[in-house]
Amino acid sequence: MLKKMEISDARAIFLANDNHYQVEELRESLKLIYSIRKKYFVAFLLLVLTALPGQLGDLTRNLVTDAYVQVSAFVAITLSIFYFSENKFNFNVGNLLKEYPKLQIPLAAILGATPGCGGAVVVVAAYTSGNVSFGAVIATLTATMGDAAFLLIAVRPDIAILVLPLTFIAGIITGYVADNFLNFSHQDKAIDLKKEVLIIGKNRKRDILFAFLIVPGFGLGVLQILQYDLEELFGFFPQLIAIAGMVTSILIWSNSKIKSMTNPKDKPLVRVTEETSFIAIWVLAAYLVYDYLVFLTPLDLNIMFTTIGVLVPLLAIIIGFIPGCGPQILVTTLFINGMIPFSALLGNAISNDGDALFPAIAIAPRAAILATFYSAIPACIMAYTLYFFFPLFGQ
Repeated sequence: MLKKMEISDARAIFLANDNHYQVEELRESLKLIYSIRKKYFVAFLLLVLTALPGQLGDLTRNLVTDAYVQVSAFVAITLSIFYFSENKFNFNVGNLLKEYPKLQIPLAAILGATPGCGGAVVVVAAYTSGNVSFGAVIATLTATMGDAAFLLIAVRPDIAILVLPLTFIAGIITGYVADNFLNFSHQDKAIDLKKEVLIIGKNRKRDILFAFLIVPGFGLGVLQILQYDLEELFGFFPQLIAIAGMVTSILIWSNSKIKSMTNPKDKPLVRVTEETSFIAIWVLAAYLVYDYLVFLTPLDLNIMFTTIGVLVPLLAIIIGFIPGCGPQILVTTLFINGMIPFSALLGNAISNDGDALFPAIAIAPRAAILATFYSAIPACIMAYTLYFFFPLFGQ
């Protein structure tokens, strides 16, 4: 009788545990479904905004085009270089940085100073895997100028060869200071991407479609940087490619179970597709918020920059804190048009983290926020040194 009771109690405990497990599994499934539904709503909202008539619709379609050909295409190409090289030559940038700890910071700064945001994204991913120090994150985010570097190189290469080395030096110095003179750790919980991130597997049809659209998108982006009028050259074709590419990215992001970074074991094309789509959504959102604000309110940055004098570099530095490359491209454009001094351009170039800040916030938020704060220090020092003592430098 006692044995039967023990068996009955054990079965009850087993059933209770099993029910608890099923409830937890159901709860997690519901969370996932809710998350996917939210993403679909965002995707639907963006598609509606793209289809709007009138000036707002025109603005939205132009922003989608700019976000795709100016940012997404270049991010995809940069990530492709890294991931296909890793796959072809069987090396990992994160592991390479880990093997040479004394060279981490200058190498991270070099990756950050590379035009675009792909290099900085790679360093942030290496940080979350525990392969690089917090100083390396600061170095790469300080050194990066984001996609604004492409515009500066194309239009004012004489200025680009001044700005990029200066941001590189600022990144190295700030990174070494962070690692050697700060007495507390900023390390977020290390993530082993190979163990903790879902493996997608083989290339999918969506990846092939993404690649098919990104190639002409990149070509259009290069022509736009070279100041060609895409509409005059190709009519509606650039918008068609950009909208198709961005819609594809939205749908990929909407159906993705990946948080932000992919598993290094995945195919290079899968990794490029997933990570670029993730960044593209944030970039487009930043573009829309910023330009809608300008369109719907009396905000005029041109007037602000030309009337506040000594505060111009500080304002440019603060704009650098805004995630994404859209505002930074605007600052670069203002410099090219002679509306702001070189000191403001340099301050913005050092303080801005470009699109690399989006995945950084998602996978290492504390590191991203602190690195952005620390980058403001060399930005202010170098910008105001030039402003007060070398006002004509770079003009």
